Amino acid sequence: MAIMNFGGTEENVVTREEFPLAKAKEVLKDEVIAIIGYGVQGPGQALNLRDNGFNVIIGQRKPSKSWDKAERDGFVAGQTLFEPEEALEKATIIMYLLSDAAQIEMWPTVKKHLTAGKALYFSHGFGITYKDRTGIIPPADVDVILTAPKGSGTSLRRLFLEGKGLNSSYAIFQDATGKAYNRTIALGIGIGSGYLFETTFEKEVFSDLTGERGVLMGALAGIMEAQYKVLRGHGHSPSEAFNETVEELTESLIKLVSENGMDWMYGNCSTTAQRGALDWKGPFRDAVMPVFNELYSKVASGEEAQRSIDTNSQPDYREKLEVELAEIRNSEMWQAGKVVRSLRPGK
Repeated sequence: MAIMNFGGTEENVVTREEFPLAKAKEVLKDEVIAIIGYGVQGPGQALNLRDNGFNVIIGQRKPSKSWDKAERDGFVAGQTLFEPEEALEKATIIMYLLSDAAQIEMWPTVKKHLTAGKALYFSHGFGITYKDRTGIIPPADVDVILTAPKGSGTSLRRLFLEGKGLNSSYAIFQDATGKAYNRTIALGIGIGSGYLFETTFEKEVFSDLTGERGVLMGALAGIMEAQYKVLRGHGHSPSEAFNETVEELTESLIKLVSENGMDWMYGNCSTTAQRGALDWKGPFRDAVMPVFNELYSKVASGEEAQRSIDTNSQPDYREKLEVELAEIRNSEMWQAGKVVRSLRPGK
């Protein structure tokens, strides 16, 4: 484990150089890794582990679309693909990758199979951090660990296939065997992490829920809608409003920021754009700071978690969700986006 300096703050970081794949395979050579849930994170982590040479099985209800997807991905019923209970029985490491609501529902079944010495792995701190609300309280004689890729399962898989990696956080909630650290890092390397940085279950979920509701999705979508409406309200065409709001950001600028940083972006645009961006950064920051403070407070108090539990566990949640998504999909802004994407060269 290396100590790296990030803007004056030192953090514990593990790289592939100091914990290579060969070491990870040695650590986990006798483990049976069961992926419970083949939805969002499951496929990417399972396929990367399998391609890296680990002993991976899938636990998934049948019949289901996820079962069918696992078969298409090369997992074989009765050999590497099982109903959840059978996979849980075989596993020495249980990678609990169901949605938060589904984790609550299946917990009594999972808990039955958490015999002494096993490891319970998460990619999200939700179930453990809010255990008073979720009821997910592991027995004391198992390791409870986390590796959380900082991106979607599809991104994890795509970067793996490109020979790259997606950065992940890691945390240890409970070390019952003395092997929790090595198990955690080995799994993080095995799923294709670029590097791993240390956190806690609580910090992971607080940052994750804030990020999803903030810059990564909620705030981004809201800001895009606001700018688009202002431009349209002043007579700009849908194409012009969408290109200036979304297309230029996603197809050009954000990639340059990713590669070089925001300071480079400011230093390599026109002087007009440079001056305006620097002048308006502060007002935008100050305008949204109260919203972010309120958001973080609601995450830390468990209010956001309870809302997720209450809404996502409703039997008609999927139907209600589709209504909300259809409203976005059918809006002028994202209909314009559909046309713009179809006009990209190579489409």
